[in-house]
Amino acid sequence: MLRANHKRTIVATRAGEKSGLRGPGAFALLGLTLLLSCACLSCSSEPGGGQMLVAEQPFGKTDEGQGVHLYTLRNANGMQVEITNYGGIVTSLLVPDRDGNLGDVVLGFDDLQSYLAGHPYFGALVGRYGNRIAKGRFTLDGKEYELATNNGPNHLHGGIAGFDKVVWNAELGESQEGAYLKLTYVSSDGEEGYPGIFSTAVSYTVTNQNELKISYEATTDKATPVNLTHHSYFNLAGAGAGDALGNILAILADRYTVVDETLIPTGELRDVTGTPMDFRKPTAIGERINEVKGGYDHNYVLNSGGGKLALAATVYEPKSGRFMEVFTTEPGIQFYSGNFLDGTITGKESKVYQKHYGFCLEAQHFPDSPNQPGFPSTILRPGETYKQLTIYKFSIK
Repeated sequence: MLRANHKRTIVATRAGEKSGLRGPGAFALLGLTLLLSCACLSCSSEPGGGQMLVAEQPFGKTDEGQGVHLYTLRNANGMQVEITNYGGIVTSLLVPDRDGNLGDVVLGFDDLQSYLAGHPYFGALVGRYGNRIAKGRFTLDGKEYELATNNGPNHLHGGIAGFDKVVWNAELGESQEGAYLKLTYVSSDGEEGYPGIFSTAVSYTVTNQNELKISYEATTDKATPVNLTHHSYFNLAGAGAGDALGNILAILADRYTVVDETLIPTGELRDVTGTPMDFRKPTAIGERINEVKGGYDHNYVLNSGGGKLALAATVYEPKSGRFMEVFTTEPGIQFYSGNFLDGTITGKESKVYQKHYGFCLEAQHFPDSPNQPGFPSTILRPGETYKQLTIYKFSIK
């Protein structure tokens, strides 16, 4: 059990806001509230004799002077995840290769300022609505809502200041499953154009089964679309070790959502058979990528159908032996092959990220669902609780 006098809570705000209350409560207080001072938290031994370590350190300040922290979660096997409460970003993820050597398998930066300067959602917690909404508009219960168009003609990943730019409340602890970081935030009615006061809790847990478990819960006081997801760019060979085209991917999906030239679904769910979209058998990401205009950036319709935890995808990297399984309760998963990385971003350890240096597997509902009545609904209503669980599990082969 985490000792009570080592508990610390951070007050959530949106980066860029001025001081003072906003919305319905004190979640909008700008600044850092420390209940008790402690720079590093160490938890008690696990039943198996392993030591679960949770650490916290300053990670810099926002442009408005708000303090941001970096949290480290480890398990008894040495797996380590670092997460900042700015945007819920997973900044590093260390997992062993077949020789037992730990390697960082996600792209990102060494410092907060690089994240503040802008980035393609490296490791981010995305919301209210992950992926695209056509023309930044949707109609709900007879009322039309307008959102920012921040991706060509469309709305992407919650808007200009989505959840990836929020400084979240943070609470560290330890459960039977492992060390965890719980992030919470209350989004005000009308924030980024979305209706309703939207309360969100996201927990990251590192287990002794070498899992990173991400669980989401949310409620609202008005009907609103919701599609929360995680946006790490993976390369199981190691972050910055070259392109990820040799990673061998399998996706348990017979269909995908066909998109137009702006990556908005047409409504068609197309069979993958006989196409370069077919990853039902493990296939190197780069084997057929040149047959897909622009590369992969598509939502797959998972065979599980969502609603229960099920295997969605696997990835194997032959040189390191690292193997990743993705489980989710969501009905879809967005596979993105890092098409827009272009060598202009310098990441951790001064490594330049070129095209296809990482890939994303974003568990989600389908893009543009608020405008697509044939897709599973993404509307959350008062009295309901949004729940999602996604697990990234690591092993070796």
